[in-house]
Amino acid sequence: MPISMAKPGETVVIRKITGRDDVRQHLAELGFVADSTVTVVSALSGGLILQVKDSRVALDKTMANRILIA
Repeated sequence: MPISMAKPGETVVIRKITGRDDVRQHLAELGFVADSTVTVVSALSGGLILQVKDSRVALDKTMANRILIA
């Protein structure tokens, strides 16, 4: 399921990143890679704030739907 369906406070493991090569590369540069853990900090009306490694990243719902979790 996409990470946009995870609840705030939940820590999940990324299984796959979908999309074009440039989109996957951009997400990888932000720290979103397969088998890494991410914590959902908050879910806003149009997107998510995610804790990845030592950074917080805001993603819109379109980009968040490209990150698949188990």
